[in-house]
Amino acid sequence: MPRSKSEKKKKHAEEMKRRDPYEVLGVSITSTDQQIKTAYRKLALKYHPDKNANDPKAAADMFKEITYSYNILSDPEKRKHYDTAGFQTQDDNLDLELDLSSLGAMTTMFAALFSKLGVPIKTLVSASVLEEAINGSVVTYPLALGNPVSRKVEKQCAHFYSVRITHKEAKAGIVCRVQSPQKSNFKLLYFDRDQQNAGLNLALQEDSVKKGKVTTAGMYFLGFPVFKLDPQSSILDKKDPDTAFFKKLQGFQPCEITELKAGVHTFAVYGDNFFKSATYTIEVLSTASFVKEKENLRAVEAHLSTKRTQISKFENEYRQVIAQFTDMTSRYMQEKQTIDELLKRRNEIQASYTTAPQINNSTSKRRVVILKEDKKKDKWYNIHAKQRWTRKRL
Repeated sequence: MPRSKSEKKKKHAEEMKRRDPYEVLGVSITSTDQQIKTAYRKLALKYHPDKNANDPKAAADMFKEITYSYNILSDPEKRKHYDTAGFQTQDDNLDLELDLSSLGAMTTMFAALFSKLGVPIKTLVSASVLEEAINGSVVTYPLALGNPVSRKVEKQCAHFYSVRITHKEAKAGIVCRVQSPQKSNFKLLYFDRDQQNAGLNLALQEDSVKKGKVTTAGMYFLGFPVFKLDPQSSILDKKDPDTAFFKKLQGFQPCEITELKAGVHTFAVYGDNFFKSATYTIEVLSTASFVKEKENLRAVEAHLSTKRTQISKFENEYRQVIAQFTDMTSRYMQEKQTIDELLKRRNEIQASYTTAPQINNSTSKRRVVILKEDKKKDKWYNIHAKQRWTRKRL
C-alpha cells in the first residue's frame, strides 16, 4: 500500500534527524571497506552496553546509530544508493540487538519469550570476550582438519580454536561448520590476528539457525563469493507473506572473506542461549575431496545472486499487477451490485403491469400448508374408513 502523507512527513522528519553514516563512523566517502570495518569495530566496542553501565540508554542509542550506519556503508549496493539519494532508498527496519550479559533476569526472560514467538532479537558478543581476544589473553585449543570436536560452552562465554592450514589446503578451500543436536543457540566467530598487538579482532560472525532437528552455522572459504542470508521473522511471513518473500534475498550479502591464506586461523563458538549452556560439535575441513559439492555450490550461489537482481525488478511488476487486480475486483463487485439492483427493479416494473389484485405471498404460503394438512387428514380418514369396511365384510 502507498504511504499516506502523514507517514511520508514522519519518515522525512526521521531522515532529517539522522546523521551522515560517514560522520557517525568517522570515515570519508573514499574510505575502503576495511577502513570502514575497522572504524565500526572500535566504536562498537567503545559504546558496548557492558562498558557504559552509567548511561546505558545513551550508549544503546549510539550503538544503534553506529550499527545502522555500518549496515549502509558495509553493503556496496546500499552504500551506492546512499551516495546517490541519501536515506530515501534505505530500509527503515532495524533489528533489535541485545547484550545478554547486561540484562537482568526479568528482561532476559522477556527476551527469551519474544525469541520463541519469532521476534528477531540479535544478541551481542559480550565485551569481556571481545576484550580478552583483543588483549590476546584467551585460551586457544588446537583443532585438526577433519577431526570434529564436541563440547559444551557456558552462556555468554566462548571456546577458541586454532587451525593450521597449508598452502595446498588453503587453495582447495576451507569450511568450518558447527551444529547442535540439542538445538542450542550459539554464534560461530572468526578472528583475524592483529599484527601490531598480537591480539585477535572479530572479523566474521554467523548466528546459528534451526535446520530440521539441529541448529547450525557455517563459514565457507572457497575462493568465490558465498553469500550470507539473514533469517526472516516468522511473524512477518504470517502477517505479510508477499513482503516477506520479496525481502527474503535482501539480506543476501557476500561474505567479507572468500578465502584463507596458509597459516594459523582462529575460530570460536560463543554460547548464545538465554539461560543455559550450549552443546555443540565443531568441524573444520579441507574441501579437496569435495570437488563436485564445491562446483555445485558455486553454481547455486551465482544463480541466487542473479535471482536477487531479478526479484527486485519483478516486485515492481508484481505490485502493479496486484494493484490492477484490486481495482478490477472492486469494479467487479460494484458492477455486480448495479446489475442485480437493475434486474430487481426491472422485475418489479414488469410485475406492475396487471389489474388483478396483488397476491400476498404469506397468505398463499399459509393456504398451501392448510391444504397439505387436509390431505394428511383425508389420507388417515381413508385408511380408517377402509379398515372399518373390511371388518364388516368379515
